[in-house]
Amino acid sequence: MIIKHPQKKKILIFGAGKIGRSFIGQLFGCGGYEVVFIDISKLIINALNDKRKYPVFIKDVKEDIIWIKNVRGVLATDTEKILTEISDTDLIAVCVGQKGLLKIAPSIAKGIFHKHINFPKRRTDIILAENLRNAGTYFAKELGKFLPDDFPLQEKVGMVETSIGKMVPIMPIETSVKDPLLVYAEAYNTLILDRQGFLNHVPEVAGLAPKENIKAWVDRKLFIHNLGHATAAYVGNFLHPDKIYIYEVLKDIRIEKETRRAMLEAGNILRAVHPGEFTQVQIQDHINNLISRFKNEALGDTVFRVGCDLNRKLSYSDRLVIPMIEAFKRELPYGQILKAYICALSFSAKDENNESFPGDEQIINLYNSRGIEYILNNISKISSNKYKKIVNTAEEISASLNPENFFRIL
Repeated sequence: MIIKHPQKKKILIFGAGKIGRSFIGQLFGCGGYEVVFIDISKLIINALNDKRKYPVFIKDVKEDIIWIKNVRGVLATDTEKILTEISDTDLIAVCVGQKGLLKIAPSIAKGIFHKHINFPKRRTDIILAENLRNAGTYFAKELGKFLPDDFPLQEKVGMVETSIGKMVPIMPIETSVKDPLLVYAEAYNTLILDRQGFLNHVPEVAGLAPKENIKAWVDRKLFIHNLGHATAAYVGNFLHPDKIYIYEVLKDIRIEKETRRAMLEAGNILRAVHPGEFTQVQIQDHINNLISRFKNEALGDTVFRVGCDLNRKLSYSDRLVIPMIEAFKRELPYGQILKAYICALSFSAKDENNESFPGDEQIINLYNSRGIEYILNNISKISSNKYKKIVNTAEEISASLNPENFFRIL
C-alpha cells in the first residue's frame, strides 16, 4: 500500500552554517516553508530545537534584523531521523562545500532509496547551494556510489545547480559565543538556480531567480564576482599590506580601477564562452553593482577572508585560472587577470589571530625560491608546453612587478 504524502511546504537543508542560515534558510523561511537543518554541530542543532527561530543581521547601509521562524534541527549522526525527514519532503538543499558533499552523500542516498521504496511515485529536488562547476553531475555520481546499479536516479532526483552570490563575512568570535544562531549577511538575497534541474514545480519563493542556462550563470559568478573579489584582495594587499578590510583597499581609486579592469577583461571572456547570454551593458552593470557591494563598510569583509586559501583559489578549476585558460583558447586578453594572480603570490594578510591560512605561506615560499613557472605548473596545472604564452608573459610581469611601478605595467 502506498502511503499518501502530506502536502506541506518544507525544505530540508544539509548544512546549518552561514550560507545555510543566512541565505537558503532565510529565503525559504520567509517564503512560508518549515526549515529543517541537518548539521554536525550539537550546539547549533540544540539551539535551533530550543528556540525554533534565529536572527539574520543585515549589515548594509541600512541595518536590520530578520527573524527566521518555524525552524528546527537534526543531528547529522541521527541516520534514522534523516530517513524520515527525507521521506517527508520533496525539497532538499545542500550547502556544505565540495568536501562536505562527499560526507553527506551516503545518508542522502540512503534516504532517497528509503523514500523510493515507500513513496515510489514521488520525486525529490536537491538544490545544490555550492559554487561548483557541474555540481549536478558531480553529486549525482557521488549518490550513485551508494545506490543500487539499476536505481533510476535521473527520474527520481532533480539536481538543481545554483550560483551563490551572497557575501557572508566572518563574525566576531565574541558575537558567535553570545548567540551561536546569529549570522551576518549583506542585503543582497537573490538565488540564481537551474530551472531545468527541477523535477517538481519550481518553488514560488521571493528571491529565487530560475535560469535556463545555469552553466553561464555559474561562470558569471566565478569569472566576475569571485575573480573581482580576489583581485581587490590580492592587488590591495600587494600595495597596502597594512589594510585589513576590502573596503579600505578599494578607497584607493587606483585599486578600484585595477579591479574593474580585471573584471571587464573577465567579462569579455565570459561573453565569448557563453555567446548571446550576456550583453556588454549587463556585464558592466553587474560589475558596478559588485564593486558597490565590495565597498560595503557595514559588511566588514576582510582582505584575509577574501584572499586566503591560495591552494584552492589559484587552482586550475578556480576564479583566476579558468578565465585565463578560456582566454588563451580564444586568443583574448588576460593580462590584468594574470597580474592579479602574480600579486596573490605575495599575499601576506593574516586572520584575527595574526595567523596565515594553512598552506599559503608554503606557496609563497615556493614562489620566492622556485619562481612563477613552478607555481603555474604545479599549483595551477598550467603546463609550460601547452600554455607557453601564459608562462612567458607571467615570467615577464613577475620579473618587473613591484609596488612602485605597479600601475605602469600593462
